[in-house]
Amino acid sequence: MRLFGLIGKTLKHSFSKNYFTEKYLNENIKDCQYELFELKDIAEFPSLIERHKATLAGLNVTIPYKLEVMQFLDEIDDHAKSIQAVNTIKISKSGKLKGYNTDYYGFKSSLMDWDLNQNTQALILGTGGASKAIEKALEDLSIPYQMVSRTATEKCLSYDQLLAQPEIISEHPLIINTTPLGTYPNNDGKANLPYNELTPHHKLFDLVYNPEITAFMQEGLNRGAKVKNGYSMLVGQAEKSWEIWENEY
Repeated sequence: MRLFGLIGKTLKHSFSKNYFTEKYLNENIKDCQYELFELKDIAEFPSLIERHKATLAGLNVTIPYKLEVMQFLDEIDDHAKSIQAVNTIKISKSGKLKGYNTDYYGFKSSLMDWDLNQNTQALILGTGGASKAIEKALEDLSIPYQMVSRTATEKCLSYDQLLAQPEIISEHPLIINTTPLGTYPNNDGKANLPYNELTPHHKLFDLVYNPEITAFMQEGLNRGAKVKNGYSMLVGQAEKSWEIWENEY
C-alpha cells in the first residue's frame, strides 16, 4: 500500500482526498490511499514522516505551510525554489524528500484557456504563499502584474490606494484573488475593491473553489466580466502532483 496525503492547518473542506480517492477508483489504481493530515504547527511534520515512513510516498501541502515545509526537505526542485513555495513532496524509497510546486502548472494551464489580449496587465490580490506561483506563471507568460495587499509597500499597492485611484482597475483587466476571502462557510468575504469599475473586458480569476461562485466572482458577473474559480487549477495541480509521484526519484 502506498500512502499519499495533504498537510495543512485546517483541512475539513479539502478537495484533495475526494479527488484522489475517486481517481484511484475510476482509473483502477490499486494499493493507493490518500489521507488528510492536519498539523497544528509545522514542527509536527518530522514526526508525521517518521510515523508513516513505511508507506508514505507523497504529500500535497496547503496553507499555511507551503514556505515553512521547505526547511525539512532534502532537495527542492529549481522551479519551486524560484517560486519559494512547495505544494507537492515526493518521498523516495530511500526516504528522501523532494519538493515541487504544481500550483504553477495548474494556474498556468487554467489561465491559458482564456484568450488574453497582448496588452493584458494583472492585479494579484494577496501576497501569501499561493501568490508566489501566480507571479511566476505571469512572468513566464509575459503578463505585467501589480501586487495588492492590505498595506502599501514599495512593491505593493494597498486596497485603499485602489479605492482612491479606481482607474487602476480599468488599467488591469485581469484580476486574480489569491487570498482565502470568500471561502466556504464565509461566503460573503471579498476584497475591498472599486467593483463599479469592472467591465465586460475584465477577467476575474479566484483561486477559491468553494463556493463555485464567490462574492468576488459575482461582482464581476454583475458587470459582464468573465470569471473563473480555482477548481480547474486544483485539478491541474493535482494531476501534476500524481505525475511527479509516479516518476522515479
